[in-house]
Amino acid sequence: MAHALRLAERGLYTTHPNPRVGCVIAHGEQVVGTGFHRRAGEPHAEVFALREAGEKAQGATAYVTLEPCAHHGRTPPCADALIAAGVSRVVIAAEDPFPQVAGRGIGKLRDAGITVEAGLMRDAARELNIGFFSRIERGRPWVRVKLAMSLDGRTALANGESKWISGEAARADVQRWRARSSAIFTGSGTVIADNPRLTVRLPEGEAFTPPWRVLLDNRLRTPSGSHVLDGSVPTLVLHNEQYAPVDPRFQAVELAVVAEQGGAMDLHAAMAELARRHVSELHVEAGPSLCGSLFAAGLVDELLLYIAPVLLGDSARPLLGLPSLNDMAERWKLRTLDRRVLGDDLRLQLRPTT
Repeated sequence: MAHALRLAERGLYTTHPNPRVGCVIAHGEQVVGTGFHRRAGEPHAEVFALREAGEKAQGATAYVTLEPCAHHGRTPPCADALIAAGVSRVVIAAEDPFPQVAGRGIGKLRDAGITVEAGLMRDAARELNIGFFSRIERGRPWVRVKLAMSLDGRTALANGESKWISGEAARADVQRWRARSSAIFTGSGTVIADNPRLTVRLPEGEAFTPPWRVLLDNRLRTPSGSHVLDGSVPTLVLHNEQYAPVDPRFQAVELAVVAEQGGAMDLHAAMAELARRHVSELHVEAGPSLCGSLFAAGLVDELLLYIAPVLLGDSARPLLGLPSLNDMAERWKLRTLDRRVLGDDLRLQLRPTT
């Protein structure tokens, strides 16, 4: 199963909106077939592994990181392929919560007389597809906020200049987090201040499915000439229904109305809209106000914090705009998943404890 998970990771940047899945077919310790899902619309992991195994799949055990599908989507059901190949046992890491699969793949295999076991390395399999499980089970994407700060907790100079706080190795690392995401999310304030492209730049030859760009622009104030409006990658602009585009600025992008709550965009509604559009992992690169609002709304699932060995001073801009606290018991608690040195910088991967 560990081998199957490593195979599944090879689709980290390419399978969106599908989950990353790996499969190993073996007789005891002898592996006869391997495969992983490469891209949406192409064969699933089980199909590649069965092709490689051929007649040796008869009587073998298939190790699959996610419950085999039992429905006709863009490809035929994998459960049927395993049955037709004559495998005698299927070991599954994680059950598939997708309504058209959930338990049906396991049921179909058992009805065919195949022994099915589930739960081996389940946590690792769910972690690999954490956004997929979030979208299906919670109805919203897994929200990952990326921030870079100085040692004194500042993200930009008072005049807004922020290039570059972190070093080259940290910026290259960010590109890989972007590449694994379904969409890159920012606010109109960041676009007006920095005019970012919000695209993925990986070394030449590395495949990835370009993530959507999602812009929260409640009052459609993004200026013409902004990179996010250039149509180079699919882009969605979320706005209030009272505002409608009155010029050609938004011709190359898609627009969606999201309701307001308390004079600001309802962030929970925005996340639900993105889930309906099959956004599983949402990578947020925004200013302190929007990032703070996501934290305050309880929508941040993970924080990537890059800390550079520089000082920017008291007048520089803060990391997050959060509500004032009256008691230490109210503080936001985070746990550290990973610490990594990237050049001169430190990256912390953090998740809220509640």
